[in-house]
Amino acid sequence: MLLRNKVAVIYGGGPVSGVVTTAFAREGARVFLAGRNAARLAEIARTAGGAVATDRLDALDERAVDGHADAVAAAAGSIDISVNLISHGVVQGTPLADMPPEDFERPVRTALRTTFLTSRAAARHMMRQRAGVILMFGGYGPPAPGVGGLQVAFQALDALRRGLAAELGPHGIRVVTLQTGGIPETLPEGLPAADAIAGEIARRTMLGRAATLADVGNVACFAASDWAASVTGTAINMTCGSQPD
Repeated sequence: MLLRNKVAVIYGGGPVSGVVTTAFAREGARVFLAGRNAARLAEIARTAGGAVATDRLDALDERAVDGHADAVAAAAGSIDISVNLISHGVVQGTPLADMPPEDFERPVRTALRTTFLTSRAAARHMMRQRAGVILMFGGYGPPAPGVGGLQVAFQALDALRRGLAAELGPHGIRVVTLQTGGIPETLPEGLPAADAIAGEIARRTMLGRAATLADVGNVACFAASDWAASVTGTAINMTCGSQPD
């Protein structure tokens, strides 16, 4: 098991959070899953099996995030892995020229605030133990129309990841982004252009297919494990070749 005896905190109750929680539990991690939808968290925990505890939490609330991290560290003895996978409130399909500023700004503000808060909370404990892994999800990719503030948010997170990696590296803490070129399985149900979007994602790849949720779970386990001990300050490219470097 790649993550035996590791303690992981995962934020979010969406499909990516679900698959990462399941993969971590499969690889032996003790997982603390936090998010706003208690019913969804409980469903993920039941599906994942293994050692998964859930807590209702707003990952944009500074005091709540810090208090939760302190409670996890006290209960489990450490925080070895932190992964923020909450939704960012992205509005897609509206041209930027027609988009209200609040719809453009929302994913940028949300992504930066929540990732900063959860990374800081974990880092304070990881620095004391001189080890840990902070994983981000997304990664800046080639320009694309109709994605609103999504790529702006991802590029801002890339800058945050570089800064955190530079500051936390001397304390033995790694910071890594899991970069996909889009996962068709996560497209909202009923989205009118879902088939066209999924086809375009696959068309841009070298493998003729997009990354799957299962791919994300497997790569997350590797990135969080000691097998990736030399990987930090970068993104792991799992775009199936749509962004070759």
